[in-house]
Amino acid sequence: MTTATPTLPLDCLHDWQQLPSGMTLHETPGVSVAADDTVFLLTRNTNNPVIVLSSHGEFLRTFGKGVFTDRTHAILAAHDGFLYCVDDGSHTVTKWSHDGELLLTIGTPGQSAPRFSGDPFNRPTDVAVAQDGSLFISDGYGNARVHKYSPTGELLLSWGAPGIDPGQFLCPHNIALHEGRIYVADREALRVQIFDLDGRLITIWNNIHRPCGLSVGPDGLIYIGELNGVPLMEGALGIGHRVSVYDTDGALQGRYGDPEEGDEPGRFIAPHAVAVDSRGDVYVGEVSYTMRGAQLDPPRELRSLKKLVRTASAAGSAG
Repeated sequence: MTTATPTLPLDCLHDWQQLPSGMTLHETPGVSVAADDTVFLLTRNTNNPVIVLSSHGEFLRTFGKGVFTDRTHAILAAHDGFLYCVDDGSHTVTKWSHDGELLLTIGTPGQSAPRFSGDPFNRPTDVAVAQDGSLFISDGYGNARVHKYSPTGELLLSWGAPGIDPGQFLCPHNIALHEGRIYVADREALRVQIFDLDGRLITIWNNIHRPCGLSVGPDGLIYIGELNGVPLMEGALGIGHRVSVYDTDGALQGRYGDPEEGDEPGRFIAPHAVAVDSRGDVYVGEVSYTMRGAQLDPPRELRSLKKLVRTASAAGSAG
């Protein structure tokens, strides 16, 4: 017996961003929304790594040229009013003002810890900021750890090891904080692991397909992009390329996407980052060039950013 999963009440604004002539995203591994609904994109266009937009898609500014590699990975407009960026190509986490002033670098650019040594960093993936300013960093592609740092960049705690047992990681890909719990998207283990602030395991949510872009919305729900890309399942329908929403007990609330992959409205190629604004609108960044565009002949950029707006009926019932 199966129960149909509700479709999230969202409509897709396909090309809502208004970029200057000639500026492209290349692809959008990171997206985050500030408290005032300003949208921050972390792109893999090395000339314009951070792009700032209004909630209506109007271009405001860009910054970060010369600091980031072409392997930017995640961005967070945190509650403390600062911006945090993760670059797995340079093995760093950086802190910025919203105007683009670089304030702090954790890690040495271009220098990685030995692979799976447990020492920070080897291709870190995401960052979350606690109420006291502590940083929790998932690390990542070349490690299997979560690190806790002081607000000034001092290492305080690390946990995790390679594996699929509880508390181990098979690519800790994204991390988020909510009500004293740390949610870690353990991507290649197809699960989310939840810890307390000292790294003690609380529970595990299984059966989430390659979870990416895990974030907590203002509604207290957990938004997760599910990535495709399992070679043995190439061509199978309904595996990945969707956004799923869970409550804090791990109950699935709804999904948005289509069984068929695509960059048309209502479909995704490779959801990698998810953010939610104060109105409940959802922003999805995709690594569509890495997953598909680079394999085309000739290679070409595909759409990598969608804004999903609450339908009128959903907005009315929420109000």
